[in-house]
Amino acid sequence: MATLTLKNVPEELVERLKAEAKQSRRSLNQEALGRLERSLAVRLATPAEKERTIRRAQERFKDLEPLPDAFFAAAKTAGRP
Repeated sequence: MATLTLKNVPEELVERLKAEAKQSRRSLNQEALGRLERSLAVRLATPAEKERTIRRAQERFKDLEPLPDAFFAAAKTAGRP
């Protein structure tokens, strides 16, 4: 296995990653690797694989009530002046 060193990682990002790792009961290394693998898996997936992923998600959440338009309107403007 190769070793990778990241430089100039913002301290806030490191702290957030550490918190996520702790919550997931993983090491910092396991958390970082898992996130890298997931982010690259989506980009490397074929269109058919992406479609299957979307269809599985639609099936999984089909019984949930849709979010109201007001929720999206508030989310778009949250934190903006």
